[in-house]
Amino acid sequence: MRCPFCAHEDSQVKDSRPTDDGAAIRRRRQCEGCAARFTTFERIQLRELVVVKSVAEGAGQRREPFDREKLLRSISIAARKRPIDTGRLEKLVSGIQRRLETTGDSEVTAKRIGELVMDGLRALDPVAYIRFASVYRDFTEARDFEEFAGHVGEAAEGA
Repeated sequence: MRCPFCAHEDSQVKDSRPTDDGAAIRRRRQCEGCAARFTTFERIQLRELVVVKSVAEGAGQRREPFDREKLLRSISIAARKRPIDTGRLEKLVSGIQRRLETTGDSEVTAKRIGELVMDGLRALDPVAYIRFASVYRDFTEARDFEEFAGHVGEAAEGA
């Protein structure tokens, strides 16, 4: 493992343990070049996923590799300043990734990922859910928020 501080090629594993959700191994490493310590995470990856994104109407589709960290960042932005433990967000992302990898398809649409995130956030926190929906569904006016929040409120009352 290359050192993030000095780019030395060799490091020594000082400690290994599973993460809280058991979806990864956390390794504490020490660089053999500069002696700096850093942490790495090792995750199971069942298959390489490619995200298919719709481009502007008539322009076709764009493909890019699935990026777990990008997904976590977007969910974290929606959950910013909410009383949600980062471990729960990690667990949500791990669950989404596992569901995508176990479908058997190597390509997944950005729309499918968005729907899975919406489902997960709906159960986790209504404010984070609305924030994510505002970007995902491209709200353009305050009325869009009002209508969506009204549906969220009705669903919560009916539950």
